[in-house]
This record gives sequence, structure tokens and C-alpha cells, in this order.
Amino acid sequence: MNAPHAARDKARPVFTQGSLMRHVAVMTATGAIGLMAVFAIDLLSLFWVSRLGDQAYQAAVSYVGLATFFAMSINIGLTIAASATVSRALGAGDRPRGRRLAASALTITTIVSAAVAALMFTCRNWGLTTLLHARGEPLEVASTFLAITIPANVLMALGMGMAGVLRAVGDARRAMYVTLSGAIVTAILDPVLIFGLGLGVYGAAWAAVAARLCWLIVGWHGSVRVHDMVARPSLKAARGDFGPIMAIGFPAIMANLATPVGSAYAVRVFSDIGEAAIAAGAVIDRVTPVAFGVIFALTGSIGPIIGQNYGANLMGRVKRALTDSFILSIGYVLLAWGGLALVAPWLVAAFDAKGESAGYITFYCQYGVVAWLFLACLFVANTAFNNLGFPMLSMLFNWGRATLGTIPFVTIGAHYGGVPGGLMGIALGCALFGLIAVAAAYAAAARLAKAMETKPARG
Repeated sequence: MNAPHAARDKARPVFTQGSLMRHVAVMTATGAIGLMAVFAIDLLSLFWVSRLGDQAYQAAVSYVGLATFFAMSINIGLTIAASATVSRALGAGDRPRGRRLAASALTITTIVSAAVAALMFTCRNWGLTTLLHARGEPLEVASTFLAITIPANVLMALGMGMAGVLRAVGDARRAMYVTLSGAIVTAILDPVLIFGLGLGVYGAAWAAVAARLCWLIVGWHGSVRVHDMVARPSLKAARGDFGPIMAIGFPAIMANLATPVGSAYAVRVFSDIGEAAIAAGAVIDRVTPVAFGVIFALTGSIGPIIGQNYGANLMGRVKRALTDSFILSIGYVLLAWGGLALVAPWLVAAFDAKGESAGYITFYCQYGVVAWLFLACLFVANTAFNNLGFPMLSMLFNWGRATLGTIPFVTIGAHYGGVPGGLMGIALGCALFGLIAVAAAYAAAARLAKAMETKPARG
């Protein structure tokens, strides 16, 4: 082993020392910049598509976004597994094992994401018609759009996995570069391809493919070239590491799949109300990630912080990180809610929403956003479960919220109150499962702390 590598092996994991609030804030801020850039560009893509003057295109993009969410949810679960296993190894002072686990996680990610892409490509029309009730021109546009973008799922999955490795190391800046670079590429290519080359709505699809390739390149540079945190891939090593990686990955994947399943049911309910509801949903689905990108970044960033301290048996720091994360997330949601309520009229005008569609967007910004107070808490709790060895709890809470917390609430709400009633029904379901998840997260941390009382802290 050469001197730089030896020095890095002996270095104390960065998150096991210093201010936890600072670690949470820094990791969240850098992650938010990259994520919000991606979401902002996604919103800008919808803006360009809306300039084409056909509401059917906006409805198609809504269907595409939900279908892509399924693939993204699986990728997120695999990223969680990579980040959690690598950060634990680093927290325990075993960098060589961390490098091997990173390589194995990326090998597994390649195989799984390729299989998902093949399945989604083959079944895309069935999914759009049967699951989402898409029909007519929106169905045709969405099917072609997915045929272009779904094969690039492997690129996206690997880029996300390498960003997870970078977060496990504590390099929040380079993890941010992965998504930020893709956002920049999309911002440049969208207007060029949609209008300059006359590709129309499909120009946005090709821009998305280019962005995913960029994710892979930048992620590889940071995790392999800069940190040398990925060992040489080996199928034998991947088979040996499959169990511990998927012990986290499978429940995380299942937990993340719950969200698009719940969303798909809601879209199906709203689709039966009319095209105006789906068009409004396309705007809401892209405004929401921009407004709450900080929450996504926070839940993605605190995993390595919890994982390193758990690996070092520092349970007091684990519980403090959990509390700091809940404080930051709730405070941010309140701030974002106020901002959305203020800009609602501007959003309606910017996306040329009219009539019922405009009313749905305004209602969501003013009232429907309340669901995020509880979703943020649920996301933080799930991150704790995944990194403390209780991934089944994450799966349980996410599926509970997506089924028992969504199906009856949105069905009854939409039946009696249309789209506004359905949105408030979703909020009630989120409140029920979010509050219970917070209590369970603290209980899980306390249980581990009690078990470790007789063990000395490492590092």
C-alpha cells in the first residue's frame, strides 16, 4: 500500500468528531445545491415543453415523470445500501473493506438497473395504460419519451451510486458535482434540442440521456480518480458481499418503491377527474422537488453521518444527529410553504395554467403542502432506520403510508372534494405515519444505545 493510501486508512472518519449540526448543515447545503439544480432544470424542461402550446405534452411529461420515479426509487435504494455499508466500514476504521464494498455495490447496481431498464422498456405501454390510465396523445408521447430515456437508467444508477460513495467518505462537494453537472448539461441542451434542432418534446428526452451520462463521468472521477474508494470490480467479491449489501438494499428499494406506488394510485384517481388535473399534477410534481430539494438532500446526507457514528459506537452523537435533522427539516418546510403560497399566482401564469388546472395548483401551494411537514419527518426517520440496522422498519412505514395512508384517504377525499379533497386526504395519511415513524426512530436509537452501554467507543 502506498503512503497516501496508508494515510487515508489511518485517518479518523470525519463525522465522528466536531459539531453534528455543522456536519448536517454542510452536507445538506452541498447536497441541496446539486439536487435543487436538477429539480430546477426539470421544472425548466417542463416550462420549455409548455411553450409548445399543447396541454397533452404536459400530461405526457407527468406520466413519464412517474414512470421514471419507479426506476429512480430502485436506484435510490441501491445508493442507500452503498452509502450505508461503506460509511459503516469507514467508521469502524476498515477502509480496504469499504473500497471492496463500494465496488461490489456498484457491480450489483449495474446488474439490477439494467434488468429494471429492460423490464420497463418492454412493459412501458402496459404500465401507462393499465396502471396510470393514460390514453390518446399523452399515451403516445409518453411511450416514445420513455423509449428514449429508460435505457440510460444504468448510467443514472451508477452515477447515483458513486455519489453515495462520495457522501460516505464525507466529500459532500464532489457528491454535489455529480448532480450539478447533469443539471448544467440539461439547461444547455433543452432549448437547443427542443427548439433549435426542432425535436420538440423529445428534445427533452435526449437532454435527459446526456445528463445521466454526465452523472456517471463526474461520479467516476470523484470516487475512483480522486478518492480511490472503489476497488477493482469482481463478480466473486460481489457475490460474497451481496448479502450484507442487499440486507440494506432490498428493504430500502422496497421502501422507496412505496412512494411511486402511492403516487401512481393518486394519479390514477386524479386522471379519472380529467386532463386538467393531470396537467396541474405535472406542474406540482416539478415544483415540489425544487421547493423541497433541501429535504431530499438532508435525508440523503445524514445517512453517512449516522452510519459513521454508529460504526464507531457513538450512539449519543447518533441521537443528536437525529434531533438536529428533525429540527432543520421542519424549519425548512415551514419556510418553503410560505414561499410557495406567495409565488402560486406566478406559477400559474408561468405555466399557462387555466381554469380548474390553475385552481388545483394554487390550492396545493396554499394548503396541500402541509403534507410535507410529516413527509420530512418520515424521510429522516427512514434514513435512521436504514443506517442503524432496521431497514425493515423503513419498508414498513413507507408501504404503510403509501397504502393505508394514501388509498383510503385520497379515494374518500377525491370522491367528496375532488382534487383539493384528495390532496388533503394525502396530507392526513402522511401525518399519521410520519408522527409514528419519529417515535419509532428514537426508540430504535435508544435500544441500540442501551445495547452498547458496556462497549467502548471506537476512534
